[in-house]
Amino acid sequence: MIAFIDDYRDAYGGELICRVLPIAPSTYHERIAQRQDPTRLSARAQRDVTLKPEVARVFAENFAVYGVRKVWRQMMREGFPVARCTVARLMRKMGLAGVIRGKPVRTTLSDKPVLSLS
Repeated sequence: MIAFIDDYRDAYGGELICRVLPIAPSTYHERIAQRQDPTRLSARAQRDVTLKPEVARVFAENFAVYGVRKVWRQMMREGFPVARCTVARLMRKMGLAGVIRGKPVRTTLSDKPVLSLS
């Protein structure tokens, strides 16, 4: 939503767009301030900024085959105290996924159409 407001702010004005969309102008202005000054981000967001390159590095160094558990274990061995769920969230946000052995799992199978000869 913030990107949409940024795109059309010059044409319609940020306040008017905020009035139409379900977002408070103060929220929009806070996001702009956070973008300019990263120290205004929450502690979790600040930590995510520092951890994302490390997660990407560990994933790339291991031929992009490590999943969440192995990336997390490798980071712990390297001295990064980070929760496994944090690594999972960051990998999901960055679009990183480990390799799955074997065939992909198919959980549903469609019914065959029944032909009637009558």
